[in-house]
Amino acid sequence: MTIPSASRRRSGRPAWAGRNYTLLTAAAVVTGLGNAGALIAAAFAVLEAGGDGGDVGLVAAARTVPLVVFLLIGGAVADRLPRHRVMVAANTLNCLSQAAFAALVLSGEARLWHMAVLSALGGTGQAFFSPAAEGMLLSTVDGEQAGRAFAIFRMGMNGAQIGGAALGGALIAAFGPGWVLAVDAAAFAVAGALRAFLDVGHTARRESAGMLRDLREGWREVAGRPWLWGIVVQFSVVNAVVAAAESVYGPLVAEEHLGGARPWGLALAAFGAGTLLGGLLMTRWKPRRLLLVGTVCVFPFALPSAALAVPLPVPALCAVMFGAGVSIEVFGVSWMTALHQEIPEDKLSRVAAYDWFGSVSMVPLATALAGPAESAFGRTAALWGCSALIVLLTVAVLAVPEVRRLRRRTGAPVAEGVVAAGGGLPGVPGGLPGVPGQADGPDPVSRC
Repeated sequence: MTIPSASRRRSGRPAWAGRNYTLLTAAAVVTGLGNAGALIAAAFAVLEAGGDGGDVGLVAAARTVPLVVFLLIGGAVADRLPRHRVMVAANTLNCLSQAAFAALVLSGEARLWHMAVLSALGGTGQAFFSPAAEGMLLSTVDGEQAGRAFAIFRMGMNGAQIGGAALGGALIAAFGPGWVLAVDAAAFAVAGALRAFLDVGHTARRESAGMLRDLREGWREVAGRPWLWGIVVQFSVVNAVVAAAESVYGPLVAEEHLGGARPWGLALAAFGAGTLLGGLLMTRWKPRRLLLVGTVCVFPFALPSAALAVPLPVPALCAVMFGAGVSIEVFGVSWMTALHQEIPEDKLSRVAAYDWFGSVSMVPLATALAGPAESAFGRTAALWGCSALIVLLTVAVLAVPEVRRLRRRTGAPVAEGVVAAGGGLPGVPGGLPGVPGQADGPDPVSRC
């Protein structure tokens, strides 16, 4: 046992950061850099092709609809097949669709239906990738170091998305959206190659009695845990109202009261900086009552909508966004640690699929209803309503006894079937997507 430990020290990695963790984190950073810029580039590509704001929304919806439709199937497939193969196949589909998107934009031949179809293919790839990636990460993290590993992974992913958005905006201004889409296609190719080298020799072969039975088993895992389905329901609404506030109301408030796009960009950057600090905090802090602490930290996520409703001056808004970023990262790491601790390894991807489904399914509806809600109640009332929903749902979740009582297990052996990412024995410190895997598409708040 001392030889592998010494080997890890000579490699420059912490003793708990094994080979799989390094590959997963590197791949997530690569795709995070590419995707953040590509989301901006796709919108500008639509506008350059003669589209308007409605067309931008249509192309975005074309990605989200297949994501929602195929998520549960993707989870069942990921628990049936080797997860790294599902991840690589999904990365390949994303690479090809983005490459075609880039080629059409660069040639000047892109049409709205082209972009919608290719975005739909990207959403389909993410639907299969996300549950497989989350299951891959959760099944290969050592129990004692799970929280630290998840925190560092999320820091890398969040940092890549912040840097990718800034770099993507600069590249679009210098070279146009087509080249940014091409960079994203290359990022998927690199990430897929890295994930192809993941070691899954330690995972047992999974037998399946059929897709429907697999889905029913996954649902029983969710439905039988009030803490799990309660938080999934909570974030189905939280993610939806946050998306409406940030994508619809935020830019309007910034334009009318704060001075335009630049202050709103600063506020979003402050939120990103807060997530990095939150991740750093969670590399050291191991709260005993995981879900109690995590859920309490959801309350500050109601503050940005309230700040926009007032609206607060730009410095105060940035401070609020920064605090929300810190707090939501505490929740995110606590949530991942709870899933890792409580869910059987062979059902991780199916549970992750139901989690993802709940987290993204209501986002298109909320963004579509944001405009009518503003017309019916006024923007200020709609923003206060967003904050109130977050607070009320968080109070409701805290009323669930399992949320208050679930404790971090320390010194316990890793659950059966879970081994260190370095390929060692169960319970032996090894290392850590893709909980993400999440870096390959929009990142719901509750996710990695």
